[in-house]
Amino acid sequence: MTHMTQTNTERSTDNPLKAATRFVGAENLSLIIALIILVALIASQTPFFFAPRNLMNIGMNLAVVGLLSVGMTMVIVSGALDISVGSIAGVASVVSAIFVTYVGTVWGGIFMGILAGALLGVVNAAIISYLRVNAVVATLATLSAYRGLAFLVAPEGRPIGVLDQNFAFLGSGRVFESGGFPGIPVAMLLLIVIAVIGHFVMSSTVFGRSIYSMGGNPIAARLAGINLTRMKFYIFTISGALAGLTGVLVTARTSSGQPSSGTQGLELEAITAVFLGGAILAGGKGTIVGTMLAVVLLATLSNGMNLLNIPTFYQLVAKGFLLVVAVAIGQWRMARAERAQARAAAAG
Repeated sequence: MTHMTQTNTERSTDNPLKAATRFVGAENLSLIIALIILVALIASQTPFFFAPRNLMNIGMNLAVVGLLSVGMTMVIVSGALDISVGSIAGVASVVSAIFVTYVGTVWGGIFMGILAGALLGVVNAAIISYLRVNAVVATLATLSAYRGLAFLVAPEGRPIGVLDQNFAFLGSGRVFESGGFPGIPVAMLLLIVIAVIGHFVMSSTVFGRSIYSMGGNPIAARLAGINLTRMKFYIFTISGALAGLTGVLVTARTSSGQPSSGTQGLELEAITAVFLGGAILAGGKGTIVGTMLAVVLLATLSNGMNLLNIPTFYQLVAKGFLLVVAVAIGQWRMARAERAQARAAAAG
């Protein structure tokens, strides 16, 4: 009893720094340090970085990749990979635009865009589970198929203009505007809500623990009673639905249903963010908090390079290099953990 009381007392007297470190995760402190250094470098080169409007633009830009990354975190932690999310966003963009423009229903457009994404996620899961196709190969195939589907769904394969102001508010609207403060983007608030829900699901529910189990050791997870097939359907459906919501957001922001939304490398940025946030290829590791920190880092990097007028092709090289570094770090962490386990086993 005395020991328990002492432990509770120690927890209650933890300073805010320790509590924040526990929440963020010690393995993600390097991301925060990298972000601070990056911000300092960019701010030293341009006076516009800390302008309130520019900071809010960063928030609006990171919402698109952030939503994809929440679903991608679940997929990668489960030991799989979904390369088709960008193309799913393209299909959802067109579907939502059709319903808003031709049917005249904003909520219907939002719902149908998300539903289209969820259904395409179900197709991915079915191919992987029932046809026994590797997730990378399966989603590589559907990336191409869904990209073509987006152009087939769009009338004559062209973008669809969306002029509804209520719908546009979802993608480009801001709240809490006052005086010189430009307001907080609605898209960023939406990402925060989705990320908080995703963090709770991954860290505090049986479903989240099951995702980690099937990624860490699928055989043990099956023996523990986890239905791996059903879990794959759930995970890929969630990933598809969030990709659908991303497509809706892109449509609302650009006021246009773009079948080419999936050709802009969105899936590459989402995968980079997840691996940079601490996930590993084998699965079983990764957090929503780490992924969100990586999303902020990537959005800040892109914004900084745009402010400094760095050509687009250099930006693509930088993002590709980051993906290689992120995967390499993940593999190094996994190898180090395996060596530590081997030493512990040898020591008895």
